Amino acid sequence: MKNKKMNNLLKKILVLIFIIYFVYTIIAQQKTLNTYAQEKDKCNEDIEVAQEEQQELQEMKENINSDEYIEQIAREKLGMYYPNERVYIDIEK
Repeated sequence: MKNKKMNNLLKKILVLIFIIYFVYTIIAQQKTLNTYAQEKDKCNEDIEVAQEEQQELQEMKENINSDEYIEQIAREKLGMYYPNERVYIDIEK
């Protein structure tokens, strides 16, 4: 009798250990999956930003030789104006 009780108790302990290990493994895997999902979302956001930047650069490439773009760059970056234009400078800043 004592031997059967000991075997029965041993089996229950082994099953309990297996269940605890199983639950621990599932929780650890779920944490890993959540980390991968967050990385995937971040990568997708990075891809969207890169695609938007690529679109802007493509539009700039198409407009770079237009007269409007050249005039805009001359005014903004080089400070150039037409000879008959008046330029006002705000000294309040």
